[in-house]
Amino acid sequence: MQEPKNKNSKNTNPENPNPKGSKIERVLGIYKRLRDKDSVNKAEMAYEYNVDERSIMRDIEDIRSFLISNADRYGGKQLSVVHSNNHNGYVLLEDKDTQLTNSELLALCKILLDSRAFPEKEMFNLLDKLLICGTTKENKVLMEELIRNEKYHYIEPRHKTNFIDTMWKIGQAIKDCNLIEIEYLRVSDHTLKRRVLRPLAIMFSEFYFYLAAIIDDEKVHERFDIINDSNPTIYRMDRVKTLRVLKEKFHIPYADRFEEGEFRKRIQFMYGGPLQKVTFKYTGCDIDAILDRLPTAEITGREGDAYLVKAEAFGKGLQMWLGSQTKTISDIKFDNYSN
Repeated sequence: MQEPKNKNSKNTNPENPNPKGSKIERVLGIYKRLRDKDSVNKAEMAYEYNVDERSIMRDIEDIRSFLISNADRYGGKQLSVVHSNNHNGYVLLEDKDTQLTNSELLALCKILLDSRAFPEKEMFNLLDKLLICGTTKENKVLMEELIRNEKYHYIEPRHKTNFIDTMWKIGQAIKDCNLIEIEYLRVSDHTLKRRVLRPLAIMFSEFYFYLAAIIDDEKVHERFDIINDSNPTIYRMDRVKTLRVLKEKFHIPYADRFEEGEFRKRIQFMYGGPLQKVTFKYTGCDIDAILDRLPTAEITGREGDAYLVKAEAFGKGLQMWLGSQTKTISDIKFDNYSN
């Protein structure tokens, strides 16, 4: 855009002889440009709005004052308007502690794509929002180029179900301790089962999101393998076909609260069941692969080239996984000790 010859004088744009709108409209226009990750050149803005550059600088100061006094509206993040020589103008920045770097943003995009957690439309929508909010227009183009091939070959989950809104409602129910009523598609016989649940946690593992919950129905508990099993039941989120948040509350004493992090360490492939401990020998070349896969695993000793390992986990998932690792894992011994 052509700039006025005298940058410090009042702008006399012959194509726009009158100032463009009110001061409020001008400030909002500059603020929107900053929020859209565009740079603001004061000479260009003065020319566009047909005002002098001092007016634009006062507008920028007003925006700065607004951001300082309203930091709590942005989750405690301090946004600031600073001059950037690289952008030849003013840009909107977050505190370094809260602003994603380009490398961090790329890593998040790669993790999202590799998770295959969402249908294609939902996944691409999330990526677009992440890039728009997290980087400049120039870097967004570069970032899109870096993930273009993975997006082209993206394979969405077979269920093709959008469940983000359902997950949010369940999250609110967990926070407020509300019972929920769901209809759940049981894969074994492809029937819908109604359950009233005490929702405890939302977790992610192996391509899927899961709900951990306790069934609030004694008649259903009577059909369990373990009577009065206090461990939660696991439901795959995409198989929740209907959800109703009930007004009834549930209470779990603090001493008995659900420790999501500890539970997550002890469950493999989201199979429920009793807590078991296991010992085995590992003769592979990378013991870290075992320790990372099983967060509760500990090395108890060595026998020649073999590591002696013990761990604990809920349900049959660990047993299934260990059974598939026969080339490097042997002498597997389980001890069910949660009865």
